[in-house]
Amino acid sequence: MIVHGTVSWEKAKPFMKKVTGLDNKIIYEQYHGECSYNECHRIAEIIQENEIDFVIGVGGGKLSDLVLYTSHLTGIPFGLVPTLASNCAAWTPLSVMYKDNGLAEGKTEHVKRQAAFLIMDPALVIDSPVKYFIAGIADTMAKWYESDLILEQDKFSREPFPQLARYTARMCKDTILNESMKAIEDMKNKTISDEFTHVSEIIIAISGLVGGLGDKYARNTAAHAIHDAISAYIPEVHKYLHGEKVAYGVFYQLALEGKWKVIDELIPFYEKLNLPKSLTEMGVYPMPESLLKDIIQFVNSKQKVHLLPIEINENVLTEALIKLENYINK
Repeated sequence: MIVHGTVSWEKAKPFMKKVTGLDNKIIYEQYHGECSYNECHRIAEIIQENEIDFVIGVGGGKLSDLVLYTSHLTGIPFGLVPTLASNCAAWTPLSVMYKDNGLAEGKTEHVKRQAAFLIMDPALVIDSPVKYFIAGIADTMAKWYESDLILEQDKFSREPFPQLARYTARMCKDTILNESMKAIEDMKNKTISDEFTHVSEIIIAISGLVGGLGDKYARNTAAHAIHDAISAYIPEVHKYLHGEKVAYGVFYQLALEGKWKVIDELIPFYEKLNLPKSLTEMGVYPMPESLLKDIIQFVNSKQKVHLLPIEINENVLTEALIKLENYINK
């Protein structure tokens, strides 16, 4: 069975002629656009009804997550062909779950399986929207900023796997900051350069190693927690891509850590890529006190945020959010 999107599938078809040539042995199923529990169970039923023995997912991050979780439900092996360099979904053993309407469930399903293969062809990815590539750059950059404060602690200094995670996270950040501007220009010009290939590989695969090597200490913290919170409670941010919301989350995390100098250093990079630096820029701040409280309580409920070696409570989390808005808007 091939599970696919719409436009991405049309782009991918020319690259998959040997597979699609086996048409009498393949069932094609277009997914409905969200990695939701309903959609996963719908695909799972089709797999079981047709006695499918292998699934190939062709598309972006949500489709990769959908195929992973559906494979978990059915026990069927799967392979992935990403058509976007927008996140590391194709590389990781977890699925970020959404509701059918696109709002976040606030849940991530971790499963004990990964893709049997992941095939990334730069010639396919380069033909995708640049906007998704930029979102992938932002999401990948977060790997360093979310794990930095945790992994710099003395207790991890001689631990091989956390240190490998830290090295990999630094590679993500350095490659993004050093090569992404040229990679973006090359993508616009449909030029498969070393920089475009490097950044694509970093986004899709290398970034996924960070959480694999460092486990919960290097997976995600405040930047993704605030992403999940605003995605769950503010429908207006649904128009922003995952990585764009995480970009704001990186600034929120840096504000939480009091790293205003780092924010200043990143502002020019954000402005070049048109990434949101605040909720005000996203058009959702100021907000009602009750909504702010819901968002903060959601963030505070996430265990991963409390891995940061600083005081974390609702007052601290609220103060950081307000301070960041004031700082960016001054």
